[in-house]
Amino acid sequence: MGGYGATVVDEHQLAQVNVARLREPLDSPRLSAFVSALEPVNALADGAPGFVWRLQEEGGDATGIRAFDDEHVIVNLSVWTSLEALWRFAYGGGHLEVMRRRREWFEPLASTYFALWWVPEGTIPTVADARARLELLDERGPTPEAFDFKHPFTPDGRALPSAELRDRARASP
Repeated sequence: MGGYGATVVDEHQLAQVNVARLREPLDSPRLSAFVSALEPVNALADGAPGFVWRLQEEGGDATGIRAFDDEHVIVNLSVWTSLEALWRFAYGGGHLEVMRRRREWFEPLASTYFALWWVPEGTIPTVADARARLELLDERGPTPEAFDFKHPFTPDGRALPSAELRDRARASP
């Protein structure tokens, strides 16, 4: 798996949440390229090594789930086997191409919009869990309970240099 010691990693999986505030409604022409990319990017995630689960509705995405009071805020919530697996997906191929265009579609947020945390293997995080982790990261900064790729932690709470994470992710198949 992740190279942090099989007994620790085998008992934990990585949850991630990211939120974005749409510049316009999803059915607007400005967001048509984003909407068109949803299905292919979700298919990439579903087939990616290390992917476990993602929040979705019957249509296959989570754009209709209102996790926040603002109807223009959309949420992405998923679980992965390791930091490396998520990093490879996030910064590889089709996902990275779409992510580079995020400023066209989403407004900058004043608060934290991305958080990672470890969950016991088999745990499916809720939207409430995700909101709490975003708030925790916003209030306290990176801790083993809520962190990001720039300040990652191992499942046992050890800080991991981000350069080491990148090196491990690039070296993993």
